[in-house]
Parts: sequence; structure tokens; C-alpha cells
Amino acid sequence: MAIIVQKYGGTSVGNTERIRNVARRVARYREQGDQVVVVVSAMSGVTDTLIKLAKEITALPDEREMDMLLATGEQQTIALTAIALQSLGIQAASLTGAQAGIVTDGVHTKAKIQNIAPHEVHRLLDAGNVVIVAGFQGQTEEGQITTLGRGGSDLTAIALAAALKADLCQIYTDVDGVYTADPRIVPSAKKISEIAYDEMLEMAGAGSKVMQLRSVEFAKKFNVVFEVRSSLNDNPGTLVKEETRSMEGVVVRGVSLDKNQAKVTLFGVPDRPGMAARIFKALANSAVNVDMIIQNVHAGSQPTSDLSFTVDKPDLLKARKVIDALAQEVGIREVVADENIGKLSIVGVGMKSHSGVAAKMFEVLAEEGVNIDMISTSEIKISVVIELSKGEIATRAIHRAFLEC
Repeated sequence: MAIIVQKYGGTSVGNTERIRNVARRVARYREQGDQVVVVVSAMSGVTDTLIKLAKEITALPDEREMDMLLATGEQQTIALTAIALQSLGIQAASLTGAQAGIVTDGVHTKAKIQNIAPHEVHRLLDAGNVVIVAGFQGQTEEGQITTLGRGGSDLTAIALAAALKADLCQIYTDVDGVYTADPRIVPSAKKISEIAYDEMLEMAGAGSKVMQLRSVEFAKKFNVVFEVRSSLNDNPGTLVKEETRSMEGVVVRGVSLDKNQAKVTLFGVPDRPGMAARIFKALANSAVNVDMIIQNVHAGSQPTSDLSFTVDKPDLLKARKVIDALAQEVGIREVVADENIGKLSIVGVGMKSHSGVAAKMFEVLAEEGVNIDMISTSEIKISVVIELSKGEIATRAIHRAFLEC
């Protein structure tokens, strides 16, 4: 008897008919004698609606109360999924993240899983139930409800698969798997049959919406092999696993465009030791994740620097609040925010052993008249910040140059 963990995203449970489809798929596995744990997201659009309601009241709602509010989205779905399974004659029980034993730290809206004690999950499985768990949420040791951030249901599924020592983990979404680029932007994009954890990590960090970054990190840490596949058909998906020698033959595995970035530039920052540490520590204390950073120093009798960094757009207001408070304190001349940017990235483990990749990428962008604002590199990724309006054109050009030749 195998233990199978399946995760279904918001579009897969977007209405009652799709929830019935999920129930029928789960029933097929249950009828084979397998024990099945199902992790579900809120129905498509529900989380955005809840956020919108809160922001109609205030631009920066209290984060503890946001967790209380947003956790209700998944609770609707777990109950409806359990009801759908029961209507098929399948024994099923739903659990909130807290009831499933998911313990987190106390950082509201972006909590990290600290421990999972799935005693109730095991008990219900052993009693013959399909167990449906609310993704995206947990509880602190003090009993406070927390949420794991956008895409947190992926993390819930991977973490439960690790804790339960599951035989199979499947991440069901509205696409067939991981593609070389977003097919909505690049119609010629192809599905990847296998991808290494590190490549998937970089693609998730670069804005690919297929998987959430922390879930891939967790999978790599605990060696949870998982498959990304569609809930709308039975096509094979993409297997995410440890790197193999054959993967190194592909120089660039995929191209990603992240439209959800904003750039903050601080002009006239006093150039003295500890200034950058002070700025980024303040952002970290407010749970603002910073991605790319660039600094230009201006010499003179009182040297200053211009410091630019990128954050997720939903964090921009919070970042501005932190920086505006610091600006007068430390003497920053001006703070400018720009939401009209995109982060374009190429990813591939083969880049470690091939030279000239960056030069080719910059050459292609130059031919398309695309100016580069910021550059960031790792061993297997190159990212550039460009004007958002040129993001899709640039993505198609880069895909043609690296993946269609």
C-alpha cells in the first residue's frame, strides 16, 4: 500500500465541477488500495478577492488579521473536496493546516514551517479515509494561525510528503508540466520531461509560476522527488529530481519573465561602512525579501552612492514605508520606486561548463533594442532587469536564440 500526496491548485478546484473532477481522480488512486493525502489551495480568485476586501478598508492591513482572513479560503475547498469524495462513496475527512500538525514560526503572511507532526493524518489514513489538508497555512506553537505566502500550498504538499515518507508526490496544476518558457508568451515553448532541483529553484526564483520557490528548496533538502502535471488531463508531467549527468548537455533549460517585480532606488546614500547593512536589516526585519541589488559610488569630499534593489510588487508599499522612515534618519537624498520593470532570466545546469552564454544573451537583447537596467548571475542563471513593456518581446527573442536553434 503506497502513500500518495497530491496537491491541487486554485484553478484545479476553481468551481464545483472541477472539484468533482479532482474527487474522481483521487478516487481512482484510492480504489487501487493506496492511502491518499490531498492538499488543496483556495478556489481560483478567492484569495485575491479576500485581499481586495481588506485593502478596501486600509492599504496596509494588519498581517495577523490577514492570516485569519486568508486561511478561510482553503477551508472552503477542503470541506467541498471531502463532500465531493463522500458523494462518490469514498470515506474522506478534511483538516486545516493546524489540525494536520503543521507548526510554523510567527512571521505572519510569510511563515516558515518549523515542524510537522502528522499524527492525525496517520490516524485518519489508517481508518480508511482520504485526508484533505488545507494548503498555505499552519499554526505557531502558541496557537496563532499563519499563512505561508503565495504558492504555499506547494510547500504544504512537499513538506507533508517528506513527513509522511510518501511514495509519490504529485503537484497538479492547470498546465501539463514545466515548459521551456511560459506558453502564453512563447507559443513554441516545449514541455521538459525532467528537470534538476537547482534548475527548478532558479526558474521559480526567476518568476516561473509553476512552482513556489520554498517548496523546491524543501524538496531538494529532503530529496522529495515530485511530478508537476495537469489536473485537466492524464498526460505525463515533468519530474523534478536530483541532477544527473545527462542534464548537463542542455546549456539553457528554460527562460522566465517575472512581471511581479518593482525596483526601489535610493539616491544620495551616505557612503560609509554599515550603511547597506542598516538598510537591508530594516527591510529584513519587516519580512521584505530583496532580490537583485546594484550600487554605484560617487567620489567626492563627502562620497555618496546610489543603491537600487528589487522586491516583489506586493511588498513595495511595505518597503517604501521602511525606507522612507530611514531616509531622514541617515540622510538619503531621494527615494524612487518603479513598478514598470520585468526580470528576464535564463536557467540551465549546462551553463556551468559552457562559456559565452551571457554575451549571447546581451547581444540578442541589443538586437531587439532592449536596454538592460540591472544584471545578476549565479552558476546556472543569468537575470536582467528590463523595461516591462519589452518583456514579452525579449522573452520570445531569447527563447528563439537558445532553445529553438
